[in-house]
Amino acid sequence: MAVALFVTCLADQLFPEVGVASVRLLRHVGVEVLFPEAQTCCGQPAYNAGHHAEALAIARHHLRVFEDAERVVLPSGSCASMVALHYAELLEADPALAAEARDLASRTVELSTFLLEVLGDRPLGADLAGTRVTLHDGCHGLRGLGISEAPRRLLERAGAELREADGHDTCCGFGGLFSVKMPEVSAAMARAKHAGIRAAGAEVLTSVDAACLMQLRGSLGREAGEAPRVLHLAELLWQGVERARA
Repeated sequence: MAVALFVTCLADQLFPEVGVASVRLLRHVGVEVLFPEAQTCCGQPAYNAGHHAEALAIARHHLRVFEDAERVVLPSGSCASMVALHYAELLEADPALAAEARDLASRTVELSTFLLEVLGDRPLGADLAGTRVTLHDGCHGLRGLGISEAPRRLLERAGAELREADGHDTCCGFGGLFSVKMPEVSAAMARAKHAGIRAAGAEVLTSVDAACLMQLRGSLGREAGEAPRVLHLAELLWQGVERARA
């Protein structure tokens, strides 16, 4: 099977290690990874800011870039929800393009969902035995696409000790432009999650969204006291693969 990797802006510009881990995981389970170099942002910042004409232009470009991909896999529930839930809406004035958008949506899969549901029982061979992990459910992935079971099942399969934090499914406060427009509210929402995260007693805080982890890593780092390491799920699973190989 071959998939096209949509690496997303945050992985491209700020967290390249997430993109690298995603590629390594996919290749490790026998998937050929293609990388269309013309890819850009999914358009979510423009869409959320109300600049729908600009978001529409990006959606049209995205359709062309990934039109021949059998599957599009990305390490982000947030960007996956943009493609899956909003492209057809943006393109509704053009029925042909809206149909293309719905087709692309059906072929676009967040990484943990792909590893668990598309590949099925194909083992990762990751060893996270004894690692205490708590998971933050990003809003867009959870509420838009229902991403909840896949990351947990992958962690459990790898032997991790999953410790659910109180408020694991509440918003971290990032919200893209929300954190820029309303920084005080955004910071307060992140701080509201600290007690639950710390009480979970986990060594690692993970999520399928780098944006949420960026918000929480920064927020926890500004507060005194021990905090868990913050790693994207792809990074954590790849560390488990390397541990199993050692």
